[in-house]
Amino acid sequence: MAAPRAAGPGPAPLLRVVAECGRSRARAGELRLPHGPVPCPVFMPVGTRGTAKGVTAAQLAALGCRICLGNTYHLGTRPGPELVQRAGGLHGFMDWPHNLLTDSGGFQMVSLVELSEVTEEGVRFRSPYGGEEILLSPEKSIEIQNALGADIVMQLDDVVSSTTTGPRVEEAMHRSVRWLDRCIAANRRPEQQKLFAIIQGGLDPALRTKCLEEMTRRDVPGFAIGGLSGGEEKDRFWRMVKLSTDRLPRDKPRYLMGVGYATDLVVCVALGCDMFDCVFPTRTARFGSALVPWGSLQLKNKQFAKDFRPIDENCGCPTCQRHSRAYLHALLRSETAALHHLTIHNIAYQLNLMGSIRESILAQRFPEFVREFMSTMYGAREGVPAWVGEALAAVGITLD
Repeated sequence: MAAPRAAGPGPAPLLRVVAECGRSRARAGELRLPHGPVPCPVFMPVGTRGTAKGVTAAQLAALGCRICLGNTYHLGTRPGPELVQRAGGLHGFMDWPHNLLTDSGGFQMVSLVELSEVTEEGVRFRSPYGGEEILLSPEKSIEIQNALGADIVMQLDDVVSSTTTGPRVEEAMHRSVRWLDRCIAANRRPEQQKLFAIIQGGLDPALRTKCLEEMTRRDVPGFAIGGLSGGEEKDRFWRMVKLSTDRLPRDKPRYLMGVGYATDLVVCVALGCDMFDCVFPTRTARFGSALVPWGSLQLKNKQFAKDFRPIDENCGCPTCQRHSRAYLHALLRSETAALHHLTIHNIAYQLNLMGSIRESILAQRFPEFVREFMSTMYGAREGVPAWVGEALAAVGITLD
C-alpha cells in the first residue's frame, strides 16, 4: 500500500533558506508560519501547560521569541482540549500572538514510563492527576493538537530512551513509521497546522537510516530528529545527528528535539539543524544558575553576595539591565522572584545565542563564530571536549 501523502501543498514551502555556510552544513532561513515569520536557526522555549515556567507570554514575546512549545499530553489531560478550543485555541488561551508548536505526547512514554503501556493502538497512560486510564492514539494526538491549534504539530511516535538497546528499538522505529501514516490521515487542518515526522532508530545507524528512508517518502512539511539527548554518549549523539541531516531534504526544516546546551546548539547548527527545544534554560534557572558565554554562574554561592555587576555586562535582557548579582543572590535565599529574573535572563541568553549564530551565517563567518564561541566557553583548545572537535571537523570546521 502506498504511503499516504499530506493534503495538497500550500502556497509556498515552510522553510525559506536565506544563506548557507560555505564550509559546514549550517544554514540561515525563515519558517513561514501563519502567525508570522520565524528566523532560524531557532531555539524554542518550552511552555508545557501554556507558558514557559516563570515568565508570562508577554515577557516571552518582549524577549523576541516568535515560537514556543506546548505539551499535548499535559494540555490534553488538564485543562483539556475542549476548554482550550473554546478560548480560541492555545493562542487565545495563553494570549500568545506568535507561533506555537505542540509535541505529540510521545515523550511521556519515557518521562512517565511507569504510568504508560505501548501497543499498536497507541499509548495507554494512567493519569497522574486522577488515576483514570487514557488512550493516546495517533488519531487522538492529532485530534487534540488540531483543537489546540498550534502552527506546527508533531506526529505521535513510539519513543524509547536513547540508551535502550535490543529489539524494542527496532519495534519502536517501525511503529513510528506506521503511526506517521495514521497521523497524516488524521490531520484535519494540514494547511494551517504543519505536521512534522519524527525520525527514530535509537543509536543504531542501520535502523535510523531505514527510518529516514521510509519517512522521507512521505510528503510532510518538516522533519524532527527524535530519540536522542537522553543520556547517551556525546560521541554517538553527534554521529546520529549528522547521519540524519545528511539524509533529510535540504528544502525542509530539521528540528532536533530536546537539545538546549549552548555547545550542543552551536555544534548541531554546524551539522545542519534548524530548530531546537529544551527545558534546560528554564529548569536550570530554578536551581539558581545563570547562563553566560563562559558557562554558568551559580548565584547561590557566597562569592556573589557583594558582586554588584549584572549577570553579564554584555546582555541587554531586563534582568541584566536592572539587577546585580548581589541582589539576585540575596533573593535566591527566600524569594521566588529571583527564579523569575533568572528565567528571563536564561531565555534571553538562548535567543541571543541563536541570533548571533544566524548573523554569522548571513555574514559568511560562521566558522569564525564557532572558534570564538569555543574559545570563550572553554579557554584553550585543549579544554574543548573531544567530541566537539570531531563533530565540527566532520563538517569542515577546525578549531585551530
